[in-house]
Amino acid sequence: MKRIAVVAVFCTALLSLVGCQKKVEPGEFTVEKGKLKIGMEIGYPPMEYYAADGKTPAGFDVELGKTVASKLGLEAEFVDTAWDGIFAGLDTKKYDCIMAAATITPERLESMEFSKPYVGNGQTIVVNASSGFKPASPADLAGKTVAYQAETTSDLFMEKLSRNGLEFAPAEFDKVINAFDELKFGRCDAVVCDALVFSSYADDPAYLSTWVGNADEYFGVAIRKGNTALLEKIDGAIDELIADGTMKNLYLKVFGADLTDTLK
Repeated sequence: MKRIAVVAVFCTALLSLVGCQKKVEPGEFTVEKGKLKIGMEIGYPPMEYYAADGKTPAGFDVELGKTVASKLGLEAEFVDTAWDGIFAGLDTKKYDCIMAAATITPERLESMEFSKPYVGNGQTIVVNASSGFKPASPADLAGKTVAYQAETTSDLFMEKLSRNGLEFAPAEFDKVINAFDELKFGRCDAVVCDALVFSSYADDPAYLSTWVGNADEYFGVAIRKGNTALLEKIDGAIDELIADGTMKNLYLKVFGADLTDTLK
């Protein structure tokens, strides 16, 4: 009996080692077998928004999510989540990852994993084209009412300006589209937002971008801390998409420009 027990233990250990070496299959690194559940705030065009039917997710992160999921042999499922609770939803396994124009920051890396960057981004100042106000730099926002989305890198950007002595009247909104509505109706002097986000408003003659900062922040896929299997799979997929030109085509489709250089 002891000999059988020893053999059983040995076999169990051997199987464990083999299991560590085998290819990770769908369902072992995701919440639901066969699916890649992706959290995003579907109200941040052109990164993620609802199509004209009001129910079909569209935008760059949606296109990327479908493509990455396909590379992993999974079906993409998008979970619409308010931005102020999106990272908490990752911790509670509401979804497997976040693709929502999430900037990679040292603070976020303390509590979650991030894929390698999939696009670079900077901030831009947008004004009402008919207002006559044309700020050439952030310093020109002094004494003005500036609208932006709360809990975003635009918010952090404005906080940094404030700490450095810039005085302005902040107008924070839960969704960036509300900030642009505020500007269109003349209730603020400027909007500060991601330069990539402004690309979806650039064709509207009501808006004018007067300053664009350098690409000094990078969007990545946020993944639950410790889920290195999924992290490795997504990093590999991003590498493939860049190498085979798929990422370039996604940039051109959504933004009308090849943004590959923003990753350098």
